[in-house]
Parts: sequence; C-alpha cells; structure tokens
Amino acid sequence: MNGFRRLLVLLLLGISFQFCEQQGTSEVKGEAVKAENAGAENPLPTSREVSEPRVNTDLPVIKERGKLIALTGYSANSYFIYKGQPMGYEYELLQLLADHLGLELDIVIVKNLDNIFSMLNEGQGDIVAYNMTVTKKRRKQVAFTDHHTLIRQMLVQRLPENWRQMKRHEIDRELISNPVELIGRKVHVRKGSSYYARLVNLSDEIGGDIDIVEVPGNVSTEELIARVARGEIEFTVADENVAQVNAGYHHNIDIRTPVSLPQRIAWAVRRNSPKLQESINQWLTELKYEPTFNVLYNKYHRNKRFFADRVASETFSFTGGQISPFDQIIQENAHTLGWDWRLLASQVYQESQFDPNARSWAGAGGLLQLMPATAREFGATRISDPKDNLGAGTKYLKWLLNYWKDIPDSLQRIKFVLGSYNTGQGHVEDARRLTQKFGKNPDQWDDNVAEYLLKKSQEAFFNDEVVQFGYCRGEEPVNYVYEILERYQHYQNFAAE
Repeated sequence: MNGFRRLLVLLLLGISFQFCEQQGTSEVKGEAVKAENAGAENPLPTSREVSEPRVNTDLPVIKERGKLIALTGYSANSYFIYKGQPMGYEYELLQLLADHLGLELDIVIVKNLDNIFSMLNEGQGDIVAYNMTVTKKRRKQVAFTDHHTLIRQMLVQRLPENWRQMKRHEIDRELISNPVELIGRKVHVRKGSSYYARLVNLSDEIGGDIDIVEVPGNVSTEELIARVARGEIEFTVADENVAQVNAGYHHNIDIRTPVSLPQRIAWAVRRNSPKLQESINQWLTELKYEPTFNVLYNKYHRNKRFFADRVASETFSFTGGQISPFDQIIQENAHTLGWDWRLLASQVYQESQFDPNARSWAGAGGLLQLMPATAREFGATRISDPKDNLGAGTKYLKWLLNYWKDIPDSLQRIKFVLGSYNTGQGHVEDARRLTQKFGKNPDQWDDNVAEYLLKKSQEAFFNDEVVQFGYCRGEEPVNYVYEILERYQHYQNFAAE
C-alpha cells in the first residue's frame, strides 16, 4: 500500500490522535500492523482475485516480527465483544496458538469477506480464522490447516406467525424438513460462501433447481438470519454453531434441517507457508487431547445458556451495539480529554469491569476506582455514581495529561498518564530518572521507562540515589498500560468513534 493510499484510509477512519510519530513497531500491540494495513477494519475492495501468494512470509519471518496477524470478521462464534471483553471460539483458539508460538496476536477485521483470501495472499495477514469450510475451490487459493471443528450446514427458516399457539407437530407440517422441498424456492446466501457451493451441489443431488440468491460479501450470515426472522427473506443457510447462537436471539426461527453432511472448519494460510501450517497442525493435534479444547468447544458450541445470556446483553457486539451501559457518559468525558472514547472505555473496564459499585482492597471505588481523597479533590460527592465518578476521574486524567505535557509524543504521553494513574506519578518519575541514569530514553515508555519501573521492585534499584519514592511493584502499572491499549485495539474493531 503506497503512502498516499495509507494516508487516505487513515483519514477516513478518523483516527483522533496520531500513533505514528516515529514510534517503531513496539509502541502498541498491533500498531505496526495498523500502519501497514490501514483500512483492514474497512478494507478497500481488491480489483481482482489474488489467488497466489505475493509475499514470502513463513513462520521464521513471523517469529522475527514477534506477532501473528489473523484475518477474521465479526461473527457470533469467531470474534465479538461481550461485557467489555473480546471473545469468540476462534479468537480464543488463536490466543492459545499465539501463546504456544511465543507471539503476540493481532486481529485484523475484514468486513468484505470476498476479499479475505486475497488479503492473505497479499500479506495483510498470516492466517485466516473465520469459520471457514474446507472446499476444493478454496484449496486452489490457500492451504488449510487440519480442521478444528466438524460442523453441518443448516437451513434457517421462519416459524409460522402464530407458532406460539401451535403444537409442535402443527409447526413441523408448515416447515421444510427435507431438502427436496427446496426445489423452486429462493435461498439467500453470501456471495462466495461455501453455502452457495453446497446449494449448487444439493440442487444436483435432489434433481431440481434451488433458486440461489447471492448477496454481497459484506452482508454477514448473522444479518441474513435476522432478515429471515424479520420475514424479509424466506431462507438462508448457516453453519450449525452460528445458527445455534442466533437461534438464542431470534426465537422465531427453525434451524433443525441439515443441508449437508459434517464439514471441516479450518484455518487458512498461504500456500508458501508450510512451516506455519505444519506448526499449527502439530499444535492442534496436541490441543485436542487437552481439557482446554473441550472446555472451549462446549463453551461456544453446546452451552445454550451462554448463547442466550450473551445475545440478550446490550454489551454483546452483534445485538446491543454497546461496549458498556455507560457509553454516553464515557464519550462525554473523553471529549474533554481529547481522547478516543474507546480508549477511556478500555481504562474503565480495566478499573472496574463497568461495575459502578466495585470496591478495591485499598478503598478505591466506582467505575474509575477513585480513592476517597482523590474523589473529593476532583469534585466527586458520590463515588458510586457513574456520572460523578467518571467526571472526577476524567479531571484527574486531565491533570495528569498536563503534568506530562513535556513528553513530546502524544502516544507516549498517554502511556505515562495511564501508568501514573495506576501507581502515581512519583514512581514514574523515579523510573524516568533511572532510565536517564542508565543511558536510555526517559521520554519513551516501552523498553525504557517501563523497564526501570519493573526494576523498582529490586533493592539495587529502589535504593538507588536518584530514587525518591522507594519500592514499587512495577509489574502492575506496566501490565495496566499494556492491557488497556491492547483492549482498546479490540474496541476500535467493534464500536464507532
């Protein structure tokens, strides 16, 4: 992607503060990828299908880079936000894989799934993880790993209008229970999906034509299921796991009629990445014998209570469209800071998991976990009141922004502010003095000030002559900054600025 195109996409995404002020690739988890692949959240359409690898990036290069880049899309099974946390069956598997490989995980969202294999072959990601069925056609473009799931494709159809007043056998009489009954009926599926190929084969198997209606690649399976539930279309097809999740939300749909035998769901890599493919396959073979795999599978495929709970929640990214119940107040306060509200939301989650009644062992309380003295100083009279707490916490953050105004880089300044919010600016100042004393950059957080903040738990460093505030358990503020910015990357995927 040339510089002009990158700049254009960044402007369209409306980034509220600059991340690329000569930071290097370790500033924020995923930031280098966002700089290289600006627009992945809203990818530019590819002019033609890219079916051959354009880059030579196998596992050794990925390990040298230090991060695994996964291409995926919003899905009730692959990747979503629930109660402030990124979740999803494939997302959690990817996290396990990245940990196994000793890599960070970067998620790149692809909204037009027709482009996903082209983006892989162009080098915008290392792996595709999006509920992908292995097909002969797809194997001409990519290499599939061993499957992680076996799944059937199910017909999704709407129950009769008065189904609540009907008996089960009366409902069944009005529904399609045999694929033969689809002859001459319209079934809407996403363009380029395995559902289309399956319906073509099914038409041949049943000896009659199904009227297959293709919809654009940026229309998700979840949206098609919603259209069935609203009566806008008659039928669609979904993988069984996706259908189950959506049936927990749309109570007026039926998903009991299979249109396929069990099919393999697997990840895809470039065909010139054999070492990555082999490593994933070895890891999957071992994982399938571990309890963790069964726990994850049951959580996302068999736990109907979890399906119902998450789709009913306002903070489930596919139905409620909110990060938290306090989004509006967070947005108002973030505006006064000049911050992206999703960054402040990530900090609120880090502090309280969006629980206004949360209390710490040290006496801090509320959404931003204010100590009573700090709350009073910055004007909060009711520490558990979301408006009071966020207002006072924001004033404190603004004070810290002014305190660190001499840090020249805006992203680094935010890291200093977050670290100070957690442990106090005195400890951070100590770490800066140590950083300067030992010949490193006191205005740079990662690998510089953060390194010496970690060392402030060691006697040789907290007793150093330049240290004024003594011992600090530096691991806590360093992780605090890292985790907030990591979660912020996920929030950017799911919520509009």
